[in-house]
Amino acid sequence: MREPVTAYVGLGANLGDAAAQVRAALQWLQALPQSRCVAISGLWRTAPLEADGPDYCNAVAALHTRLTAPDLLSALHALEARAGRERPYRNAPRTLDLDLLLYGDARIESPRLTVPHPRWQQRAFVLVPLHEIAPQRVSAAALAAVADQPICRW
Repeated sequence: MREPVTAYVGLGANLGDAAAQVRAALQWLQALPQSRCVAISGLWRTAPLEADGPDYCNAVAALHTRLTAPDLLSALHALEARAGRERPYRNAPRTLDLDLLLYGDARIESPRLTVPHPRWQQRAFVLVPLHEIAPQRVSAAALAAVADQPICRW
């Protein structure tokens, strides 16, 4: 049996009741096979970075999982589909967005998956909640670099 890996998942939603959608997704994450949710950040409000639309509700969860990174990504996509996620265009508003941010210390580059997430260090909505649950994963310099991005508790 595989040893568990600590994976960090970013959660976001900005359609419908975004906070309820993120809370539901956190419950679904806790029910993933071969996985256990070990930390959950608070909920954070951010404005969309690259498009117009309602504010996002964001969070980060830490999972101990025996799933491979590709299997975990597939499970996350299934949860997005369960929430009614559609992808009409890049950065479209969404009912639920689940990003595999980090998978242990793995570096993965494939057509389907890049870990660490390619933009995780550029986004306050990732770094602030990640710092809340895993401060050792976020440097002071990284937080300073996104200090101009508005973020507040939900």
